[in-house]
Amino acid sequence: MPAKRKKSSKNTAKTIDTPFAPKDLKRAKELAPRYRLVVEQQVDEFGGYGATVLELPNVYGWGETIEDCVHETNELLVTALAYLIEQGEPIPTPAGENKRTEQVNVRLTPLEKMRLEAAADSEGYRGVSDYVRARALQPTSAHKSKPRKAATTKRRARRSST
Repeated sequence: MPAKRKKSSKNTAKTIDTPFAPKDLKRAKELAPRYRLVVEQQVDEFGGYGATVLELPNVYGWGETIEDCVHETNELLVTALAYLIEQGEPIPTPAGENKRTEQVNVRLTPLEKMRLEAAADSEGYRGVSDYVRARALQPTSAHKSKPRKAATTKRRARRSST
């Protein structure tokens, strides 16, 4: 059974109640209008409208009206941006400001493609391209394992020195 969505309320506070430093929150509020929201009418039993942020697919808002939905999503976007700023994480470039002109083609087995699609879906990405781009372009400190090539080179060096 799906979880019930929280109904939007016009009586919600006008400011975001967060523990963020004022400068981080101010910067997040300045950045938020530059991001694109995708709003869709919900056709499930809850109705209303849902919205996501193109560059931050895990930011998802809902409202009974388009206005409520956009307001909630913008508040969540500001919170997500303030968190990234506070943590020193990279802020995604708004889609309209960084045109993608280059393309990379990768051949996969059907199983590899299926695994990438499942991983992208489970993490809230719109598709494999967004998932691969986000994962590959994470700061190196975010990668958990060292590249295989470096390990192979070390093994070869040890073998040749013996």
